[in-house]
Amino acid sequence: MRIAPSILSADFANLEAELRSISGSDLIHVDVMDNHFVPNLTIGVPVVARLQEVTTVPLDVHLMIDNPERWAGKYAETGASSVTFHLEAASDPNEAISQIRSSGAKVGIAIKPGTAFDNVAHLLEHADMLLVMTVEPGFGGQGLIESVIPKISEARDFMQKNGLEVSVQVDGGVGLSNIANLARAGADTFVAGSAVFSEENRNERITALRLLAESI
Repeated sequence: MRIAPSILSADFANLEAELRSISGSDLIHVDVMDNHFVPNLTIGVPVVARLQEVTTVPLDVHLMIDNPERWAGKYAETGASSVTFHLEAASDPNEAISQIRSSGAKVGIAIKPGTAFDNVAHLLEHADMLLVMTVEPGFGGQGLIESVIPKISEARDFMQKNGLEVSVQVDGGVGLSNIANLARAGADTFVAGSAVFSEENRNERITALRLLAESI
């Protein structure tokens, strides 16, 4: 069970200090938004490259951008542990997968709440992680969409039946009250933004979340 705090909820003027405050995390989730695929704008390749230089925790880069085939390899080249692109944004998902893999990062594929699991199932033999969005991508602080939970179970069942060692990540509205249910449904990697960064002791909250996920 891995906890990946999202720096979307961090203080962007003090990112190095914010990264130190979550040193106990398993991954650091970095949301890249282009104000086209989603109605928000965050950071780009130079900032991700710099983040890589100031933390030893693996970076989990989540591309919420159009044409991920063009950019995915560049983010992987920063040294990121994993790069995830959205199925809905890719005109050629296999090219995005190839770009990430050839640049040395693990491959993640994300689907929005309204996207059926069947749309992505055929690609998962080429991926390391499936990200099931539990809110509409774009902004932090949203409440988890409960109707998405069966999709998590569908994904986990598919991995087991097909012998795939593919992580199932959830992102959106994850907190103390629901992380155990999400783990029970089949998730093993949990993105948490405000649930972590709202706390004075972030590492303590990360540990609490992990223990709840492992308690199932």
